[in-house]
Amino acid sequence: MKSLILYLSTVLIWGSTWLAIEFQLGEVNEVVSLFYRFAIAAVCMWAFVWLKRKPMQFPLKDHGFFMLLAVGNFGLNYLFLYWAQGYLTSAMASIAFSLLLVFNIINTKIWFKKPIAKRIYFGAGLGVLGIISLFWQDLRTFNLANGAVVGLLLALAGTLCASFGNMVSVRNSANQISVIQGNAWGMLYSAILLGLYVLFSGHSFIVHAAQSYWLSLGYLAVFGTVIAFACYFSLLRSIGPEKASYVIVLFPLVAVVLSTWFEGFEWHEHTFIGFTLVLLGNALVLTPIERIKAYLNPLSPVAR
Repeated sequence: MKSLILYLSTVLIWGSTWLAIEFQLGEVNEVVSLFYRFAIAAVCMWAFVWLKRKPMQFPLKDHGFFMLLAVGNFGLNYLFLYWAQGYLTSAMASIAFSLLLVFNIINTKIWFKKPIAKRIYFGAGLGVLGIISLFWQDLRTFNLANGAVVGLLLALAGTLCASFGNMVSVRNSANQISVIQGNAWGMLYSAILLGLYVLFSGHSFIVHAAQSYWLSLGYLAVFGTVIAFACYFSLLRSIGPEKASYVIVLFPLVAVVLSTWFEGFEWHEHTFIGFTLVLLGNALVLTPIERIKAYLNPLSPVAR
């Protein structure tokens, strides 16, 4: 029951953050909004590690990787995705981001020389076909002046940056740095770097904004960043990374439902086909071939 609650919490929170981002766009510059978000998240994370009395002293080399983590996982990726949602609905942006699984596997092969199973090529192909189907009306007349195409490219750029950040996180874990410690430093460096950029770029720290902006900011910082990550890390310990990773397959479902209700996201034939292909592709990427065979054979001990 505990694992189920953690799983549902992670999926529902991360699935709903895409809609919350919509309330961050327009009135306040995206970089300023991200500074607020990670400043709040950093304070929460550091309060947590202080209460848990976790050691936070690391060699200078590790701090270099913490900064890379900040840029990849808590900086450029979110900035690209915020920009993408200026062109796309939250549903489309979340589905594009679910290709993170594919990017992670490719980057793991490049960075850590880990072999890629054959099913992953097939799953990745389904995911790419799904994205093409979702954006078919715009891609068939490819034009960078088309907002949807620009949004897709921004979303994919953000996903790639997030994947690079994930590789840094894998490196940190291999060097006995817990995810919580690494993220605490990463969020702190992200807030510092974003704050410096705001100061030197001429943007202003706006404090007079709509109530919906501040409510969504609080939700993104506390729930979307701190609580959801805490739930996800607990899942990693209790059910393992393979099963926990299925949240990446499931949270687009939540995002699409919310976008349909609140943004008027319209379903068409190519939308159904594309969404289904992306979900199937991601599920295939995550599922070992032995378990796939077990599902096809109900009498198998693995299936039982």
